[in-house]
Amino acid sequence: MIKSQITLKQLEAFSFVVDMGTFRAAAGALGTTQPNISSRISALEAALNVTLLYRDAGSVRLTTKGKELLERTRDVLRAGEALLEAAGRQELIEERLRLGVTELVACTWLQSFLRQLRREYPNLRVELQVDLSRQIEERLREGQLDLALQNGPFTSRATGERTLSSETYVWVANEEVAKSLGGGESVGRFFKRAVLTHARHTTAGNALHELAKERGYDAGKIVHSSALSACLPMVSEGMGVALLPKSLVQGELDAGRLKLPNADWIAPPLAFFARFNADRAPRFIEKASDIAGNIRPPAKEDNKNL
Repeated sequence: MIKSQITLKQLEAFSFVVDMGTFRAAAGALGTTQPNISSRISALEAALNVTLLYRDAGSVRLTTKGKELLERTRDVLRAGEALLEAAGRQELIEERLRLGVTELVACTWLQSFLRQLRREYPNLRVELQVDLSRQIEERLREGQLDLALQNGPFTSRATGERTLSSETYVWVANEEVAKSLGGGESVGRFFKRAVLTHARHTTAGNALHELAKERGYDAGKIVHSSALSACLPMVSEGMGVALLPKSLVQGELDAGRLKLPNADWIAPPLAFFARFNADRAPRFIEKASDIAGNIRPPAKEDNKNL
């Protein structure tokens, strides 16, 4: 047996520097200092007797040998995780998961996801970011997030992507407003007052503006909110009719505080995904996406819409 002078921390530092682009960024991601990262990689290069990285001003580049050994490095790190999983010792995985979610996820099923994740990985540290889907997508692409639970559409594909169940939309109003709408099903009667919904460049927002254009409704009545939770008190106070995901308003509907007015149009379902960079993700990130998929499995109808 060959006595190894290589440690997992050294391999981890090498992988993170490549992924993050700088020693400073890798140190921040690993919760250590830049000199520590530099020391680990220097020790790794000395043990292997190769140069893995070119150190340029403010950035790093892989050498030819570094490119060759990078995937081997990732294989070793993933094998280490697999060993702990096979032994049933996931509590020894003391890593950080940088998780990005949309507000709808945060307001509905995030807690169920985090509880299951904690049962599987008790010592995993989760750093949560809640934002608009397009901002989450940008951070995932730049390597600032490890896993995104978000809705489409996307401007780029992630190498790891799992389809989750979609969110259906409903029209809601408080009891007083619902009565004032009268009979019929035309969405046009909603435009006699404020129409509350998602931020402007979302699937629902775009679809609503397209509908207004096609049918000649007053698009100036559409009130967008980047904070979905802010729409709930507004519609409850009678400020207008709202087009919102059903899961967000289900509690208010069950309690009778909001009503479902008849409508001849509804926005298409909001498709959700668990997304990560599979080419560089540790096993626990892929496992976390599996947990999301188990909590929110796609229905056959979802697959037809995607």
